[in-house]
Amino acid sequence: MGNLLKVLTREIENYPHFFLDFENARPTDCEKEVWNQVNAVLQDSESILSGLQAYKGAGQEIREAIQNPNDMLLQERAWNSVCPLVIRLKKFYGFSLRLEKALQSLLESLTCPSHTPTQHLEKEQALAKQFAEILHFTLRFDELKMRIPAIQNDFSYYRRTISRNKINNMNLDIENEVNNEMANRMSLFYAEATPMLKTLSTATTNFVSENKTLPLENTTDCLSTMASVCKVMLETPEYTSRFNSEDTLLFCMRVMVGVIILYDHVHPAGAFTKSSKIDMKGCIKVLKDQPADNVEGLLNALKFTTKHLNDETTPKAIRAMLQ
Repeated sequence: MGNLLKVLTREIENYPHFFLDFENARPTDCEKEVWNQVNAVLQDSESILSGLQAYKGAGQEIREAIQNPNDMLLQERAWNSVCPLVIRLKKFYGFSLRLEKALQSLLESLTCPSHTPTQHLEKEQALAKQFAEILHFTLRFDELKMRIPAIQNDFSYYRRTISRNKINNMNLDIENEVNNEMANRMSLFYAEATPMLKTLSTATTNFVSENKTLPLENTTDCLSTMASVCKVMLETPEYTSRFNSEDTLLFCMRVMVGVIILYDHVHPAGAFTKSSKIDMKGCIKVLKDQPADNVEGLLNALKFTTKHLNDETTPKAIRAMLQ
């Protein structure tokens, strides 16, 4: 039946262990409709990342304009530098909304009651791969965004300038594209340290609350199984040696961290309790066994974007591992 999940023969500590071929999974006829919808979103992801990576900001122009408030030439220069950047930021924000819908489509497919989460992953590997690709993109986007303080500085300057209506007849057509309501939503988005992860966490939480007839376990078991898939792939040389690209290693790490964070936001008790279906000690150890440069951002994501890490129910040993 093609690239099926290979169930490993071992069951360690009652956690499910699978090998999922992230590199070669292709959609079956049953998957194609949802796969095509999600693929239409994912095919724009690299251009979004390239646009973010190339973001330089208008810091110098803004500083000069603020230091010389009566120099209209400098005001105009700053404004003309910021406006195209705001259009780009709107594009990134718009992509987050498309990604949110794509994630919910995948969750509908991967959690519907006709199969267990394990069976879904076995029968719908191409959709599982897309789910992983969304998480991979999300963590890459947020890692880049955290290194670009210019984004919030540029957007703050834009909003201050618009609200004061200080510049007359100077490209104010931009308000047709980024009006006050849009600016407010974008401001909330970029105020988050990890805006794409926040978008996915909220989307997953909303998916659970809106589908009241769907057992919560269908969603959380899908996430915990994905975490186990990635963990066993990372800790088993027999499987890492199969990867065609070294990038697949980092892909697996990002996906593992992403599903842990989503699980922690959706499950009432979170990912860190002793009763969690995710082997958190094992997952953190797998990350710490990698070169520090590859995992610093991922460990920080577990520290700062999870919901339950600092709960009293989190074992001290796990908290200590993330210090």
